[in-house]
Amino acid sequence: MHRQAVESWPAAADRWCLAVDIGATKLAVGLVSGSGAVRAAERVPTPHGPAGDPEPGLRALFGAVDQVCRVARTEGLTVLACGVGSGGPMDAERRISPLHIPGWRDLPIGPLLAERTGLATFVDNDAKALVLGEWWWGAGRGYRNLLGMVVSSGIGAGLVVDGRLLDGASGNAGHLGHLVVVPDGRPCACGNRGCVEAETSGLAIAAWTGRPPAEASPAVRRRAGALVGQAVASAVVLLDLSLAVVGGSVALGYGSAFFEAANAALARHAPIGYARAARIVPVAQGPDAPLAGAGAVGWRGLLGVEEPPPVLERRAGSDGQDPSDQGESSARGGPTARPPQ
Repeated sequence: MHRQAVESWPAAADRWCLAVDIGATKLAVGLVSGSGAVRAAERVPTPHGPAGDPEPGLRALFGAVDQVCRVARTEGLTVLACGVGSGGPMDAERRISPLHIPGWRDLPIGPLLAERTGLATFVDNDAKALVLGEWWWGAGRGYRNLLGMVVSSGIGAGLVVDGRLLDGASGNAGHLGHLVVVPDGRPCACGNRGCVEAETSGLAIAAWTGRPPAEASPAVRRRAGALVGQAVASAVVLLDLSLAVVGGSVALGYGSAFFEAANAALARHAPIGYARAARIVPVAQGPDAPLAGAGAVGWRGLLGVEEPPPVLERRAGSDGQDPSDQGESSARGGPTARPPQ
């Protein structure tokens, strides 16, 4: 891989970041360009070794990383940095402790990947990564106040407020997955009960229905959407958000049943005037959104930028529009804001 300095977005258009997405059930690695394109993606199951033993997970992750790096070398691609989006929580030093990977506690994933690849490595929460990628290149482009949420095996969220990605004291700002939506509900891995994650994540749905999440009934799909919409409503009212962009295998797999129920719950739980225009929409980048977000973490760290980049090349969103054509006013009825059909 080539490693060259880049000082501006135009210079990043045909250069790449190594992107790493760490989830409860899968590890994904790919390359993300300065225009948000994703290529050479590798996905492997997340090993769940014994508590305190990080090696099984690291072997699987490094195998995928090595494969993507080989592709980059073979194709002569210029790779400048590595961005990581990981399930949380993490500490202020960006050591990760994903709740559903018991072998990884206080794992210094950034230094480990930097040593493995020779690349400057930047780490953030996976849902914060997702909202960053969608803000820069996807359904959130043009907005300054939005939420991004992953509804998959676990649930997390990230926030952009007043044109800035929120970090919080330890980097965990926006962890909407651990907002209580069912008082005294199902126990959560975080130690509480009734969290969004404990009620509507893929792992939770499998646990309480006894069936794989993909086989959930229409009622279960609507319930998942409704509880997510209830949680989003709290964030919208608290922070005056215009848009919530949602990805992850559960949300995207459940489709219109999920998003219609989520928007109905949002309207029901956030009736105050300033919140009425807010909408919940699917990510524009589909299944690639987590990797694009991890790449955005790398670009953000490398360039030291906060605001979205200029449009470096025309890149269609899910409705065929250039994301640059979308904006905050879309929440009043534009293409970004409409519920999925």
